[in-house]
Amino acid sequence: MATLEKIRSKSVFLLVVIFAALLAFILGDAITNGRNLFGDHTKVAKVGGDKIDLMEYQRKREELNQQLEMARQQNPQQVANFDAQLLPQMALDQLISEKLVDNAVEKLGIPASATMLRQYMLMSPQPSAEQMAIVRQLQSMNVNVQSMEQVHNVIFNPKANNLTQAQVEPLQKAWLALEADMKKQIARQAYAQLLAGTMQANDLDKQALYNDAVALEQVSLAYRPYGQLDEKKYPVSDAELKKAYEEEKSHFKVEEPTKAVSFIAVNIAPSESDLAASTQLAMATAKALRDSAATLGKDLRKEGLSVEKRSQRESDLPGGSVKAFVTSARRDSVSIVGTSSRGFTVVKMGSKAQHVDSVQLNIVNVAGAALPAKVLASLNGGLSLDSISGKFSPDSVIAQKEQWIALYGANGKVEALRDEQLDSLRSANGKYITLLTTGEGAVLAQLAKQSAPKEVYDYEIVQYDLHPSTETVKAAREKLEKFLAANSNAADFAKNAEKEGYNVQEFELTQSSNAVPRMQGYNMYYPDSRQVVRWVMIDGKPGQVSNIYESKDAATPALYAVAVNSEYSDYVPMNNKDVKAFLTDKVRRSKAGDEMMKQYQSKTGSIQSVASAMGVEPTQLDQFRFSSRSGVNDPAVMGQVAGTKAGGKVVLVKGEDGVYAFVVNGTSKDSTPYDAATYEQQYRQLFNPDFQKMVKGSKKIENNIYKFEAGE
Repeated sequence: MATLEKIRSKSVFLLVVIFAALLAFILGDAITNGRNLFGDHTKVAKVGGDKIDLMEYQRKREELNQQLEMARQQNPQQVANFDAQLLPQMALDQLISEKLVDNAVEKLGIPASATMLRQYMLMSPQPSAEQMAIVRQLQSMNVNVQSMEQVHNVIFNPKANNLTQAQVEPLQKAWLALEADMKKQIARQAYAQLLAGTMQANDLDKQALYNDAVALEQVSLAYRPYGQLDEKKYPVSDAELKKAYEEEKSHFKVEEPTKAVSFIAVNIAPSESDLAASTQLAMATAKALRDSAATLGKDLRKEGLSVEKRSQRESDLPGGSVKAFVTSARRDSVSIVGTSSRGFTVVKMGSKAQHVDSVQLNIVNVAGAALPAKVLASLNGGLSLDSISGKFSPDSVIAQKEQWIALYGANGKVEALRDEQLDSLRSANGKYITLLTTGEGAVLAQLAKQSAPKEVYDYEIVQYDLHPSTETVKAAREKLEKFLAANSNAADFAKNAEKEGYNVQEFELTQSSNAVPRMQGYNMYYPDSRQVVRWVMIDGKPGQVSNIYESKDAATPALYAVAVNSEYSDYVPMNNKDVKAFLTDKVRRSKAGDEMMKQYQSKTGSIQSVASAMGVEPTQLDQFRFSSRSGVNDPAVMGQVAGTKAGGKVVLVKGEDGVYAFVVNGTSKDSTPYDAATYEQQYRQLFNPDFQKMVKGSKKIENNIYKFEAGE
């Protein structure tokens, strides 16, 4: 009994320990992920009162991934420089737009008509990928369908098509889900058209634009720019800055919480020892190729060498030293044809020979098991290709006349025809042969013509991409660690970085930042730098400095460190460097303008006298238009010129960029006739409404995407 009691008491103790450990694990995980254990930890974003859940975000993210992959396959050059770090925010932006529009659609009660639904689901010439997935499912059940109407009929009338309800039930659910999604799409499109229709120019709008466009004024103008202003002559006080900040404050409003940071990126290049090792490897590679009749051994291959055997026409050879060597070298000769800080290239020459690089074929596709033999006999019996459709059903026989087939392309030999197929075509002496047989029919072909032989070079090319070694990366990390240890606050981080050879960049990062930009205002980002944004937005406090983050980009490895200078969620503060510089310049220009106005006010008897006082020659603007700048850079001054009557006195104006003096000598009118369509278009260009903001209204958008991207 005593033993049993001991076991029971220990069991209670163990349960307490296990529970405590489990709780610590859960809490630790919640803290690590920066999420509230008892909160909504799957909320990627919130639009007003509507949540965007992690699941729907992941679906949209995957959809964009698939679109990007398809674009890479179809047009790789177009997306070659696309940064995948943009995808998360692109996915979220789409979801936010959909939420906003869906809310508006619901409020207005916009329906998706049955006619429109039928048009998109059953009559579209390009069915969606999801619809084609249903088609493939039916085909796997040996059900042949040619249209979306047939698909709908099969899955919703299974008995009539020899199917069971159990077989089609998943397809029915998939189709109904597609219909529900399509109804949303139709309603969204209808709402977008309604919204666009609210920004239509009426006749008065178009006429007003026309009147401004054709109204001409003859103006004499003198202009003295402020230029570079002396800070001592025009000092700016804190009180003046504060007043200017209040006047301009609306320009400094931020849409979401923002943190101003200082950022260091250390791009690690190969060291001198890395370059020396690369040179030694190039020499060893060349020696191995000379000594071996085969190819490189395992020891060299594991160094990361890329080995490729090529057969290329002269026109397709890589330019420069590779082409020069291949076209002149003897068989089995080897050369290091390129060395640089990026690596090296070694070439071993093979054979060269004359080869036909394309053939012209007459091709006949024949369906069925027995028909191909009949068609083949008829063709070889004298039936012309043009007459084949008259003898055999067009549904069973398709002829393609004089089709050129490439045997060599830009990257070498093309496997369009196997060597034995090509030999058979040549041996047939103009007869048709069976080129290919499948369970559904056969492909018949006749060799009609061959291109003139071209020189083809066989060679082996070995390429090595040089990256910084582990030791080089380690040395760069140790140097940066030493700097961070000595500069553990934001002020020292920014102040002392340049002394240590680091370039500090300043950015404003928000919840919506895709990554750290390479340049302010450009959609070019440092690789793997979303992790930096994540630390800044979750953990970084003003004055704090991060640990080191590393880019895993093998081609251009980099180390990152960041310091948080300040944070704000409503307006960029007055002490922000850019804001302060803007306000200081504005106040200083205003002071200079006031002084110049006093200086020139007494000289406004004529435009010539005020121009002489300014030290400039007056400009004659014979066709000044309010609808264009017409020689005046300041919009406010331009408006004042347009609103001044002819024949009056000289007007002196303090502008943003200088002081203007002008007199309107006369007015006239352009003879351009009125065209409503032109001014309808001009109205749209002029007002260019932001429909996203219109739909958003006063709704708050909470963006938590940074919590779900870039790892821990």
